Amino acid sequence: MDAQGRGRAEDIDPADQWVLNPDTGDYELRLNQSGGDSGGGQASSAPRGGRRRDSPRDAGGRGVGPGREVPRQGGRRSARGQETRAKEGPGSSSTENGAGRRKRKAPKARRKKALIWTGGVVAFLLVGVSVGGYALYQHFNGNLNSVDIGDAGNKDVVTANAPLNILVIGTDKRTGKGNEGYGDKGSTGHADTNILFHVSKDRTNATALSIPRDLITNIPECRSRQPDGSDKVIPGTENIRFNVSLGQSGRDPGCTMETVKELTGLKVDHFMMVDFNAVKELSTAVGGVNICLARPIKDADSHLDLSAGEHRIKGEDALAFVRTRHAFANGSDLDRIKVQQQFIGSMIRQMKSDDTLTSPTKLFKLADSATKALTVDKAIGSVPKLTTLAKELTKIDTKNISFVTLPVIDNPAEPNPITVVVDPVKAPQLFSMMQADTSLTEVAAQKKAAKGKQDALLKGTKAAAGDVRVDVYNGGEISGAAQQTVTWLQNEKGVLKSTNKANAPAKAAKTALEYAPNQADQARALAAMMGLPGSALKKGTTDAEGLQAMVLTLGRDFKGAGTPITGPAKIDIPKASADKAECAK
Repeated sequence: MDAQGRGRAEDIDPADQWVLNPDTGDYELRLNQSGGDSGGGQASSAPRGGRRRDSPRDAGGRGVGPGREVPRQGGRRSARGQETRAKEGPGSSSTENGAGRRKRKAPKARRKKALIWTGGVVAFLLVGVSVGGYALYQHFNGNLNSVDIGDAGNKDVVTANAPLNILVIGTDKRTGKGNEGYGDKGSTGHADTNILFHVSKDRTNATALSIPRDLITNIPECRSRQPDGSDKVIPGTENIRFNVSLGQSGRDPGCTMETVKELTGLKVDHFMMVDFNAVKELSTAVGGVNICLARPIKDADSHLDLSAGEHRIKGEDALAFVRTRHAFANGSDLDRIKVQQQFIGSMIRQMKSDDTLTSPTKLFKLADSATKALTVDKAIGSVPKLTTLAKELTKIDTKNISFVTLPVIDNPAEPNPITVVVDPVKAPQLFSMMQADTSLTEVAAQKKAAKGKQDALLKGTKAAAGDVRVDVYNGGEISGAAQQTVTWLQNEKGVLKSTNKANAPAKAAKTALEYAPNQADQARALAAMMGLPGSALKKGTTDAEGLQAMVLTLGRDFKGAGTPITGPAKIDIPKASADKAECAK
């Protein structure tokens, strides 16, 4: 502050310069670009948008910035300030220097509109910040780190009318002050915490699947993009811990994405990676995260010392909480996963609370911390692209975000198991549900109605196997799938009028059966044999003539002849909802 109480430009916190525009519901950044005052605090007129103050602070010491308009994304310039003063007329509470002027409150709907969500890892994805100035865009863009993963992900931010899969990776790489006691000294970082965030095609629900770091799996051959633009081919490895899919042998996040794809059958579109600092910085930015403990915890490894009951933690305590495992239940990584899910769910609720969303200062600090913490793939490596991604997620109600852990069992190859392998029964069921885009929670009634309409196609009379006529095309990933299916249909099901048509003209994500109205009984019969869902049936508009066959195109969801295409409607595994608080045990 100078002798007259005016703030120097360098003293002004950018977060204090965000002003809510009631016309658009956007927070706009008001920064004094000149770096100082141009006058002695006298008010002067502005061409648009109301009165301009040359001093960056008004009589009340509040940061107000210059009166010139700041360009904002998708917005329009407003003269509401002039209109309001004209309506007030003589006797209004406004004064020439703005003191005593009542602030117009934004309606609730506009306040919600103002909160354009952007973010980081799962919880951070659901954070909102409206960026109203080019300088702030540049600031946040400068924070982000990005990695070229070649063809491992989606080149576009999102694909219309398709599910969205984002892999969130937490590494144990030691970076930042105070993190020397965590992770492996000198390590390039492992895939220590892994969450596959699957967002449904209609954006009504999401499943956050935690993959244990100690899972024994196969890491496929992958390509790691080098600084000179060339690709380094890294050979695949069998029966190895999942966490070495990153950082070891030169593997980048694209290799972890490929490992997840081979494990789950789901193609990963993007990745977001953070290290220890993210938990400390983000929990501090939101003012702390609420947790609940069923019993007191004192852990010598993480140095966490908390009593039973509710706590609000941030910084070092937040990091210690998500790193603790020996203090819970049987002290395994699976217990730590449950704690991390509880923490992320609580952070989501905190970030979506009015306390955070209506505070420009908190929003700035949160966005600043999130973008500094993030490393992402190049396809989403800018604030505008992250904002586009975040807008896809704004439709998800927190009650429809389910946290689950990959079903596993103790590794039978170890006398005293310290690693795990996938549950041979429940894991494939969960993967099938996610591949079929089946929600783990109850969702909107219109989605159920649409599903019911499709399932109605499966009801009715079924033709005899000998009367089913079908041409089979392979649009999936398994070589020879069409012949495999035809052989199975003829030998096991008696569908002798089935023909192998080799490869489909284009790859298909999902298996589909095209048929004419007068072939409906044949379609129902084949769907029952193959376990096709109602959504796979594509009914034509004109009847088939003569010996015309139905067309079956096998997609990437095809796992083998005799394996049902559709996944179960429900699965009996532990899960938690992002909208409910639970106490860690």
